[in-house]
Amino acid sequence: MGILLYGNPSIEIDFDDRALTHLQIVITAKLRRRESFVFSWTDSPGAGSGRSSIWVDPSSTLYYRFYGSRIPSINRVWIERLMASANSGGGLYFTPEPPEGRS
Repeated sequence: MGILLYGNPSIEIDFDDRALTHLQIVITAKLRRRESFVFSWTDSPGAGSGRSSIWVDPSSTLYYRFYGSRIPSINRVWIERLMASANSGGGLYFTPEPPEGRS
């Protein structure tokens, strides 16, 4: 289980390492282009369920904490879906991993 820490003081957002790797790729691509966006996800039952969102911009303090030492393989279909979401008016919305090869 990985953690995305946002802000100072930090908000901790839990994702598994595989999901966090894919999110890191998409978020980094957006910030590299100096693009701001909303990032939303569905909270786990342990976090009270519901939905949460944060505003991400180039001045945001982000820290990715991975618990595994290996970088997972990248699912290009998932990256494409997450990036399409990030580029939409509603912003990046975390969705579960689709099977590879299915767009």
